[in-house]
Amino acid sequence: MKKIKTTVYITSRDYAKYLGEAIESVLTQSVNDWELFLINDGSIDGTKELMNVYKGDKRIHLFETNKIGLPAVANLAIKNARGKYIIRLDADDVFDENALLVLGNHLDRNPDISLVFPDYFLIDETGVIFAHERRQTLYYKNHILDMPANGACTMIRKDVLMKIGGYREDLGAQDGFDLWTKITKKYKCANISMPLFYYRRHGNNMTDNSHRILSSRREIKKDASRDILDDHRPIIAIIPCRENYDFCQNLWKQKIGNKTLLDLAIQKCLKIDLLDKVVVTADTSKVKSILDKYSDPRLIYINRHKEHTIRSRPIVQTIERVVNKLDIKCKGISVLSYIQAPFATKDTIEEAINTLIMNDADCSIALEEIREPLFKRTKYGLEQINSKSALTSDFDIIYGETRTCLATKNVNIKQGSLTGNKIVNFLIEKEERFFINNEQNLKIARMLQKLI
Repeated sequence: MKKIKTTVYITSRDYAKYLGEAIESVLTQSVNDWELFLINDGSIDGTKELMNVYKGDKRIHLFETNKIGLPAVANLAIKNARGKYIIRLDADDVFDENALLVLGNHLDRNPDISLVFPDYFLIDETGVIFAHERRQTLYYKNHILDMPANGACTMIRKDVLMKIGGYREDLGAQDGFDLWTKITKKYKCANISMPLFYYRRHGNNMTDNSHRILSSRREIKKDASRDILDDHRPIIAIIPCRENYDFCQNLWKQKIGNKTLLDLAIQKCLKIDLLDKVVVTADTSKVKSILDKYSDPRLIYINRHKEHTIRSRPIVQTIERVVNKLDIKCKGISVLSYIQAPFATKDTIEEAINTLIMNDADCSIALEEIREPLFKRTKYGLEQINSKSALTSDFDIIYGETRTCLATKNVNIKQGSLTGNKIVNFLIEKEERFFINNEQNLKIARMLQKLI
């Protein structure tokens, strides 16, 4: 029997429209040491009939499942694979003819590498290329492993997949991020600066389901950080308030619904079990009247110097006063929770902490990806600062701060820095980014609250 080097699997649930092109791209590979699993996961279109066209090829094996989902399908493929390498091709994507050759050779030549992935072309529904997505070289140009490989067209050693227990089946999304998190903890990964597959973008992509993706990522980060949380204690939430210098005096007293902005921030933080202390710091003792309503011993008040509340003063001075009282050895983490961001959730605060810990970073910040063109003025006029080329890399992404949540290691604060050197980010949903910095936004927030 011919030796199988690579197991390719394609799963389809009602993707017959694109499936044939995906299968043909495996058949036309420039190497022949592969097997192909075609898995029909409960389709009601022509998927089954199309797969049956290929059942006479001895290299192709057909499976029927009943809407068990992608992670469970992946585990089925791992269980049945004869290849020492495993790679997924989504039913709406297409391999370059040299995908298996290049990726397989890289693993052959680098036994210390457990996972390898390529660049890719973005194509539309009709197959027209409209962009080339690149990733900077890991460990050489890119030293932060916070951006996972694409779940498809990533080649992985089967024995590594077995050792880490395969895929989680309880998330429903982000199987690639879960796998990335597990593997990068113990093994080395690599990327190939060559586009080796065509990633089709259309309205039904899982990539477009942002809520489901963000929820799954948060669960993965929580699990990845759980065992090392105690190495980063105390974990302190800081809610800064001030009497003056906002668009109204004592902004913290303003109400949304029947709760003050300070109440909303306190209640949010007290729901988070991993916090050791929740600190309200203000230059007015009037906030104590609100703190007195709560019995949680983690909630405390620390006076804030009035000069530290001036808008031009760095928030580091306020945080340092808290750290000096609660974390003398500076081993812990502080996370800022702003009263001006009432719709940011407790899950966002937790994600700030877990993102920092799992990446061993100095700081994590809630950001939004800026897709609209941004310009700066030059002596010859305006120049676009975010990429306008179809060839883009992960270093071309421009982010905007949401002023929603930030977590930082306390050692940074003692050095006079809010963020330190190694900064990572996490994305949050649009609804959570709302920030009250004027009277109009306060009115809008009150209207939005009625709709929730």
